[in-house]
Amino acid sequence: MKPILLLNVVGLTSRALSHMPRLSKLANQGWSAQLGTVLPAVTCSAQTTMLTGLAPSQHGIVGNGWYFRELGEVHLWRQHNRLVQGESIWETARRRDPEYTSANICWWYAMGMSTDVTVTPRPIYHADGRKSPDAYVRPPELHDELVEAHGEFPLFQYWGPTAALTSSRWIVNSTLHVMRTRAPRLLTTYVPHLDYDLQRFGPRSPQADRAASELDTVLGPLLDEAQSSGYTVMVVAEYGIEEANKPVDINRVLRREGLLEVYVQDGKEQLDPWTSQAFAVADHQVAHVYVNRSEDIDRVAALLRSVDGIDEVLDREAQQKYGLDHERSGELVVVADPGAWFTYYFWLDDDRAPEYARGVDIHRKPGYDPAELFFDPADRFAKAKAGLNLLKKKTGLRYSMSTVPLDPTCVRGTHGRIPESDEGMPLILCSDVSVSTEVSSLIESGRPVPAASVKSLVLQSQGLETPAKV
Repeated sequence: MKPILLLNVVGLTSRALSHMPRLSKLANQGWSAQLGTVLPAVTCSAQTTMLTGLAPSQHGIVGNGWYFRELGEVHLWRQHNRLVQGESIWETARRRDPEYTSANICWWYAMGMSTDVTVTPRPIYHADGRKSPDAYVRPPELHDELVEAHGEFPLFQYWGPTAALTSSRWIVNSTLHVMRTRAPRLLTTYVPHLDYDLQRFGPRSPQADRAASELDTVLGPLLDEAQSSGYTVMVVAEYGIEEANKPVDINRVLRREGLLEVYVQDGKEQLDPWTSQAFAVADHQVAHVYVNRSEDIDRVAALLRSVDGIDEVLDREAQQKYGLDHERSGELVVVADPGAWFTYYFWLDDDRAPEYARGVDIHRKPGYDPAELFFDPADRFAKAKAGLNLLKKKTGLRYSMSTVPLDPTCVRGTHGRIPESDEGMPLILCSDVSVSTEVSSLIESGRPVPAASVKSLVLQSQGLETPAKV
């Protein structure tokens, strides 16, 4: 039974692949197909569907975050694996073979994950408010092995305006280390590099093409090691990034209609989910809209259908079509037009924007903010301020990174809706030509391989599941 490397190259599409000779060679030696992603086509939902074989309506991961009704708070990018309502690949495999071993490098919901090895970003939050780069690593001794070999996890190159290839290189090197020293039967690895410049500059930009080429070079040693160590390599992508040209301020629409409320602290406005009649948790091209009273749902739906840039407004019944009808979903789920995407902004005057709006603050913002990938172009000292803040960090002083623009028009790439063009479709590649008859028929007919079938494909490749229709 061959071990398998399940490599998540986020944003991998046919265009990106054309600039990646190493991955192209793998696909040519084995097989490749489009991957039918889920709604919303975002990291946490798509990853969890691939790992569990379930739709969001079953595993409960309805986005990168949602409104936790039991807490009365919006939370994005939570990490505890107990949020996943389903059995992951290695758990199913271990039931069938108690000796099965697995490792996870940076796939989401890693905290408390039942893999034998876990590596995931986890900053140090100091008592004085400072934040330092680090990772959560199990077993504990592996943490020091990785830091000694590759340095501390490059948190500030993993996300934000300085996000760069450095983080993907660290992840690849750590994967190599785990492959050589632990040799798990299943090794899942996530590399984020294509997320950055494709959102900053768009998927058709020269920067996007260069990012693909850079990442391919970094992946080379890992692909070589996998081949020499007898690993099957399966490469997946959660989504493809498409052109973005229209930010939609959905919460401002709701506020102007008197549906969204705020409260004020230190002269700054904060979202008030407790008293709002309706508000949206924006997540790229999809937003969950939480409506406090059932009698207001039709009114809110009619309002949103009139907004330029909104394609679909899904009530609970319509959510069933996409496998998104879960209790964590909004009473309404809103899908943007092609090229449009949703901001989380709820203030009407930038001077009243909350302090976190100008910083990289993924856990406090009540929605996803791709503008965090940029230094504010309106502030010519933004980069200098960031450099000064890094000096403060190194000397142990507190600092605040207020460098993020409040004008979202700089964003050029987005995702989240089900892509309508081949150019926006994510891919699945595999080094092993032996695939089930059903997958072969999908490939021959040009139909995408469903994301929910990835779990079965992994188990089938290791002889732990009988091939079934996908």
